[in-house]
Amino acid sequence: MGPEAKFYQQIKRNLKEFSFIRIENSSLLGTPDLLVYNTSGHFCTIELKVTKSKKIRFSPHQIAFHSKHPKNTFIMIKTLGPLSPNTSPISMFHGSRIRELAACGLKLDACYSGWDACRLALEA
Repeated sequence: MGPEAKFYQQIKRNLKEFSFIRIENSSLLGTPDLLVYNTSGHFCTIELKVTKSKKIRFSPHQIAFHSKHPKNTFIMIKTLGPLSPNTSPISMFHGSRIRELAACGLKLDACYSGWDACRLALEA
């Protein structure tokens, strides 16, 4: 099982109140990894990324998707390896910030940090 698949399993364990559909799409490149249905009856998408560094890699198709669909889209990142104190390994960004995230990586302040903050954002 790859790092993103393990991250997905961790998401399902930590965010049980949401319905997640894993999207495996080879015909429409750039489509996010997860379709999420929250308890308020709203959908959003999440692109999953796992990194060992501050750099986040996106395909041009992923950048195009999030640029075209800036609302109700998120990018959730799990950082592996050592972290500075009081830093969560889980961070989430609005999809509208994908170009900044591609350029700056994790030097960019996360919109949401940790499971509780991500849970509240997905519920809103």
